[in-house]
Amino acid sequence: MKRIVNSVMAAGVAGVLGLAVVAYAEAPAAAPKGEGVVAKVEVTAKVAKIDQKTREVTLKADDGREFSFVASQDVQNLPQVQVGDVVTVAYAEAFVYEVHKGGAAADGGTVVAGAAAEPGARPAGIVARETTATVLITAIDPKVPSVTFKGPAGNTRTIKVLHPEKLQGVSVGDTVDITYTEALAIKVEEAPKK
Repeated sequence: MKRIVNSVMAAGVAGVLGLAVVAYAEAPAAAPKGEGVVAKVEVTAKVAKIDQKTREVTLKADDGREFSFVASQDVQNLPQVQVGDVVTVAYAEAFVYEVHKGGAAADGGTVVAGAAAEPGARPAGIVARETTATVLITAIDPKVPSVTFKGPAGNTRTIKVLHPEKLQGVSVGDTVDITYTEALAIKVEEAPKK
């Protein structure tokens, strides 16, 4: 888990510090209905080294491990970052599903939105993505327990069911509306005064 968090932190810092405003949707999507699972992790690190010429940044986590990356030219606010500054990265994801009797698989699409701090401000940004789809249940194995479904592109996937009691009343041929949302936020705060 720490390895994933650290990779997310390094990638997030490199990508989000210079994030430009992006929006692929004209209107916000309606809130998903059904049951869901939510996970969130937040990581804080200090800027251990920064080379403004080469744009290499090294972050040091609370456990002492260091992570380095080269900030792209898209990171407009890199000159505001100093050694000792505190970088906070938060990652959240949610998976919501709702079972329906009958129907067909369909691709609902993906919506992406993001924002970044104004040029000259302390680096900060957020990016979020929400993907929706309807999948068709093609098999149910209560012994495992697992469900096999076919997606909108015709691909099939079998997943293990965490709560077998949720399979009661679910049948082959039912559809499942799925909404997967993930968000990454980052902010850089001035080093604490000593």
